[in-house]
Amino acid sequence: MNLPNKLTLLRILLVPVFLVCIYVPFPHQFLAALIVFVLASITDALDGHIARSRNLITTFGKFADPLADKILVLAAFAAFADLSTMRTLVGGSGCSLHVSGIVVTIIAAREFMVSGLRLVTAEKGVVVAAGIWGKLKTAFTMVTQVVILLWLTLEEFGVLVGSGFMSTIVCVLVWISVLLTVISGAVYLKGYWKYIDMK
Repeated sequence: MNLPNKLTLLRILLVPVFLVCIYVPFPHQFLAALIVFVLASITDALDGHIARSRNLITTFGKFADPLADKILVLAAFAAFADLSTMRTLVGGSGCSLHVSGIVVTIIAAREFMVSGLRLVTAEKGVVVAAGIWGKLKTAFTMVTQVVILLWLTLEEFGVLVGSGFMSTIVCVLVWISVLLTVISGAVYLKGYWKYIDMK
C-alpha cells in the first residue's frame, strides 16, 4: 500500500477516535477532538497531492479517498447535531451549534446521490471526477467544522461562553456549507443526467 492510500486509511481510522473525543467526557475533550479533526483534514489535503505529484493514483485511492471525506464530514455533523440537541434539552448556556437533523439529511442525501451517479456512470465507462464545486464544498465544510470545534474548545477553557457573535458566525458558516452542498450536487446531477436512463 502506497503512502497516499495509507493517509486515506489513516483518515478513516481517525473518525472513531474523533467520535470518542466528542462523546466520552474527559478533560479538554473538545481540544482533543479539534486536534484529531485537523490531523484528519491534513491527510485529506496530502493524499491527493502526493498521489498526483508522484503518479501514485490507484483504484483503491479513487474509491477510498472520497469515501473517507464523506465519513469524516458526516460523522462530525452528526455529532454536532447530537450536541445541539443535548444542549437544547438541558437548557444549557453553551454555544448554539446550529446543526440539526435537517443539515445532516441534506448533506447525506447529496453524498448518496453523487455515489449513485458514480455507480451508474461507471457501468458506462465514465468516471465522475471531482469538480471545483465539490472541492469547494468539501474545503468550506471542513473549515466550518474546525470553527465549531474551535468554539467548543474555547468554551471548554471558559472563553466565549454563550457568545452571540460566534453563534451568528457558526450559523452562517453552516448554512453556506449546506448551500454549497446543494449547488455542487445540482452541478453533478446536471452534468451526468444524460447517463441516467429513465425509459
